[in-house]
Amino acid sequence: MQDPTPKEIMKLRAVADYLFDKGVGGALFPDGIRVVKSTGRIRQVWLDDRPLCAIRASDGFIVLNRKGAELVHATLKPPRLRVTVSDDAAPFVTKGRTVFAKHVLAADPEIRPAEEVLVVDRRDRLLASGKALLSGEEMLTFEVGKAVQVRRGFGGETKRRKSRSRVVED
Repeated sequence: MQDPTPKEIMKLRAVADYLFDKGVGGALFPDGIRVVKSTGRIRQVWLDDRPLCAIRASDGFIVLNRKGAELVHATLKPPRLRVTVSDDAAPFVTKGRTVFAKHVLAADPEIRPAEEVLVVDRRDRLLASGKALLSGEEMLTFEVGKAVQVRRGFGGETKRRKSRSRVVED
């Protein structure tokens, strides 16, 4: 891991502002972040020995880890980028299961397919983060089909998995 250059920090913040909303970049990437690079490009961003996010190699989009999702959730006011699920679905979502349209109670109408979203319960508690498969309006209209492909469920303790070189916490 290494310290990012001022230009890299500015670029990370600009991408976060574009993807999530204005002002999120400063909250998601505070001073003191560290980065992991591969082939000269930033691939992961860490803060205090915890991963914030990964930068997808194919398109440069930000894929949130638990800490990154918590920072974005705290920064954005509801309903921005939120998908609210029923109490029946919440325990499954926290385990990383897919969100189906029939369980969506509310969704930000500005959500677009393939966008990173936050999955919350009725009380706006963060359950998971994932990729929207439908627009916000479609999530509310459709009765069948997948609405959000959950990347990480945030139930219980952090999961530990082995990487090639070290243990990574999500």
